[in-house]
Amino acid sequence: MKVGIPASPGYAIGRALIRGSYQSKIIQKKISNVISEKERLYKAIKKTRQQLTEIRDRVTEDLGEGNAAVFEGHLVLLEDPEFIGAVESNIESNIVNAEKAMQEVMDMYISIFDSMQDDYMKARSADIKDVGTRILSNLLGMAMGGLETSKKDTIVVAHDMTPSETAQLNQGNVIAFVTDMGAKTSHSSIMARSMGIPSVTGLNDITKIVKNGDVLIVDGVLGQVLINPDIVTLNEYRQKKEAYEKEKEELKSLKNITVSTKSGKKIRVGGNIGKSQEVDFVLENGGDEIGLFRTEILYLDRDKLPTEKEQFEEYRSVVQKMQGKAVIIRTLDIGGDKHLSYLHIPEETNPFLGYRAVRLCLDRKDIFKVQLRALLRASAYGNLKIMIPMISIVEEFLEVKAIIEECKRQLDNEYLDYDHDIEVGIMVEVPAAAVCADELAKHADFLSIGTNDLIQYTFAADRGNENVSYLYNPMHPAILRLIKMTIDAAHKEGKWCGMCGEMAADEEAIRILIEYGLDEFSMNYSSILKVKKLILEM
Repeated sequence: MKVGIPASPGYAIGRALIRGSYQSKIIQKKISNVISEKERLYKAIKKTRQQLTEIRDRVTEDLGEGNAAVFEGHLVLLEDPEFIGAVESNIESNIVNAEKAMQEVMDMYISIFDSMQDDYMKARSADIKDVGTRILSNLLGMAMGGLETSKKDTIVVAHDMTPSETAQLNQGNVIAFVTDMGAKTSHSSIMARSMGIPSVTGLNDITKIVKNGDVLIVDGVLGQVLINPDIVTLNEYRQKKEAYEKEKEELKSLKNITVSTKSGKKIRVGGNIGKSQEVDFVLENGGDEIGLFRTEILYLDRDKLPTEKEQFEEYRSVVQKMQGKAVIIRTLDIGGDKHLSYLHIPEETNPFLGYRAVRLCLDRKDIFKVQLRALLRASAYGNLKIMIPMISIVEEFLEVKAIIEECKRQLDNEYLDYDHDIEVGIMVEVPAAAVCADELAKHADFLSIGTNDLIQYTFAADRGNENVSYLYNPMHPAILRLIKMTIDAAHKEGKWCGMCGEMAADEEAIRILIEYGLDEFSMNYSSILKVKKLILEM
């Protein structure tokens, strides 16, 4: 048995088909004509644009706009002056062929995103690889089509799956895929969940262990792959598969239901998103609200700061799609492992404990005010709430509130609409904020517990470091005490308290969180219906 990351839930039993990784040997060549070499690059980009447009249109028709949005991002990347400009510059300065220039720039960007600790950001390296590899294939005159198979019940075994490869899977025959690489938050994993294809990623060496034709069981619930199992195990998983499909149908009935505890207290169950197109997934999975909208992607996928108009339109789009349901938008959380190439943040010995999130925003008020104005303006179109990350002391939050009031006065003078009663809350992810939650709750409209960072800061244990992973325990009494302290502090001031970390979807934790009085749970949208069911059963 191999254990990896459960990227897309479900069970599949079939035969393995090994897909070799696209590893073209790029030979560096000195060129005699820079202009003609750049023309080759432009022709390859043009062909790539045509291919991606066709894939986008097909995915829009089959899986909806939410899934197709990734290819909109790929098309934008083709126009990115920083990405394409770096390739052009490489050709010019090193007098090398376009293939070598593209490979080096692609590898550089992949390395940058892979080094990030945030899983959502780390998964973006697959998008760079997808676009870059497609340009390379067109430069080399090689086909990069979908995986064709005529055999039913095929399980694809690959080193990695790019979004375009996933989109082009033959769903009539491919019933699952497993990979050496990958993450739960990658676009390929998100797409697999929408397609209903079980998937396990991060298996490290599955392509070396499995042979073509091997019988595989893919357990996308626990993240396990069983190779050539015995008949008893096969029958056991056939029963699990049948029970899972039955439960999936039952869960659909909860889509439009608001859950309550036996005492009658209503519990809101929402979804976390990183871009406006993911709203569709939250609604499809019965989300009561957007519990966390990470805004960093608006700043990362570009070569300059987004304007107020660009941000306003993105936030308004989300708010309008939710049709009155709450949308909690977290302000810019840059720093730590998330850097902007165009924003010169000084190097730090320990960036996770340094100049990041609200600390950066309070220092760069010019950047912060643009985002706050856009958020306030978007609040006129629905139920928008603002959430401030990385608050450690009361003084920080009071300064934030003063800046928001200043932005409101500006909008009043410009006769621009906004919600005058907009809620502004705090993301509790620093232990100091949890310990002083009673003071913070006097000034905040709500508190939302970000357990991912709260756990790692409490134990001084990097959640991405395997050597200290034993310390990363959400059920440890130290964490539970901080959580209860935060919930109690909010309720004492008549405020509500939510949670937007992975712990919100943890089956073991949910019962305790309900007992503590947590008002709102927000998580990956694929877990929403399951959590609703668990709460109803309690």
